[in-house]
This record gives sequence, C-alpha cells and structure tokens, in this order.
Amino acid sequence: MSGRSAPLIGIGLPIFNGESQASVSIESLLAQTVEDIEIVISDNHSTDATEQICRDFAARDPRVRYVRHDENRGVAWNFNQAFHLSRGRYFKWASSNDIHDPQCVRRCLEVLESNAGAVLAYPKTSIIDEHGAMTRTYEDNLNLPWPQAPRRFREYLRRVGLCNALFGLMRPEILRRTALLGDYPGSDMIFLGEMSFYGTFVEVPEVLFHRRYEPTSAIRNATLESWQEFFAPATRGKLVMRTWRHQFEYLRADLRSRLSLLDKARVAGIIARDCVSVRGALLHELVGAARTLSSRKR
Repeated sequence: MSGRSAPLIGIGLPIFNGESQASVSIESLLAQTVEDIEIVISDNHSTDATEQICRDFAARDPRVRYVRHDENRGVAWNFNQAFHLSRGRYFKWASSNDIHDPQCVRRCLEVLESNAGAVLAYPKTSIIDEHGAMTRTYEDNLNLPWPQAPRRFREYLRRVGLCNALFGLMRPEILRRTALLGDYPGSDMIFLGEMSFYGTFVEVPEVLFHRRYEPTSAIRNATLESWQEFFAPATRGKLVMRTWRHQFEYLRADLRSRLSLLDKARVAGIIARDCVSVRGALLHELVGAARTLSSRKR
C-alpha cells in the first residue's frame, strides 16, 4: 500500500467488535462506482473476529488498509484516528454497521466538485434494523445553502437530529480547521455545527445511505454515563453535563473559528439564545451535578 498514490476518496472506517455487520458494510463501500478510493479501517483493539475479517479484505483488495491499535481508546478517538490516517482528496467516515448504495460516493462527489462553497455533501437516509430491513426513512433536513455562516449555524441548531450527515463526503482541509470529535457524548453535533461555519451543506435528494439501528446499541448507551464511557473509556466515572458541555463547546468552536469578528459575535449571540431555550435542561443538570458531588463526598 505504501507505493500507491493518494486516492481521490479517503474513507475512514473506525471499528470495534464489529464482526456481525462489518463484511456487508465494507462490501458496500468497495462496490462504489467511484473506484479511486482507499478504505482505512481503524480497529480499536477488537476482541472478536473483526481483525481476521478486516485482514482478509485488505489481503484481497489493495484499496483496503487495516490498522489495529493496542487498546480501545473510545469511539471519538477512533473516528479522529481514521481521519488522520486517510490520504484522500475528499474524505468520508463510514460505520461498520451501515450500508451505502453504489452511487452514494459518486453523487456526493459531484456536488463538491461542482460547488466550491460546499464543505459537506450527504445523501438522504433510511433507517434499517439488525437484519437490513428498512424500518423508516429519516429526513435530516440539513441542506444549508446560505452564504452567511451565522445563518447556516442558526438553521443547523434548529434542525439537527441524528447527525447522519456525519457520514457524508467532506473536504479534509476544512476538517483540519475543526476540533474533530470530542471525548464526550454528542460531540458529532458540535463537529457538524463547527463545519457549518466554513461553507454550505448540500443534501443529495436520493436515499443512498442506510443507517443501522440495533437493540444492543440502544442498551449499551442507555445512560449518559455509559455513553460517556463509549466515547472515551478513560473518562469512566466522569461527571456528565451534556447540555452545558455542548453550549461550551459551541462557544469554543466559535472563538477558534476563522470567522470575522462580526460573524463571531453573531454566532455567540445565537449560542446565548440557545442557552435560554434550554435553560430548563441546564438547571436540571446543575442540580443533578450538585447531588452527585454531594453523594460522592459522603
């Protein structure tokens, strides 16, 4: 692989114990009609058959590169690592659970190559179950065509839901301006919000991405504490104040952005108004944190 030139499309696939669906997911990526791709599989020290499955793919197809890490550092670290390992002119993340139609990458690529102001192109999404059967379509509604960064960000906050756009096609040079994914639950929301500072989001109108939701995943992340550990195992037992953290991280993203001072002020105002709208959750988290800290001192 070291002698291969940089690909047009870099696909980062973070994985951990994904033996049940990995083959189907990787096969759907290799079947893309854009052939100039490189799939970088970043394995967070899987303990099941994932390693052998991925090594078999890498042995059969030179477009697959497999990297195994010496310990599980959490999903956020692994997503970021998959990006850092990628070399493509364009980049997308992929999950070991999800399925892409063969035209998915091509249709997103057409958007970015024809629209210099777009930083992210993503297709419409269907939700599938553990057997691959579609349960429903999902309207992401994250088409953000406005040239003004504060307007895009304001609309993003109003519309964001499942963050399926995280698996769209992006410009790596824009990702490098961001903090990528943080070690806290819901950091994908902050990342996409930060991306909206730098250009438009374009939705491809076809359903080309199929996101899998399994009961085991819902059980695993049933509490904020378990979700926190999923994102970053090293933070196990850490006090989680999700709403406060999100508002703080949005503000940090604004301050480190390359926006003009006027636009930074406008974005800060949007964040302040959002804090007012979620003041109930902020207060609830403060009370809960005080009770938790009090009980820990006993």
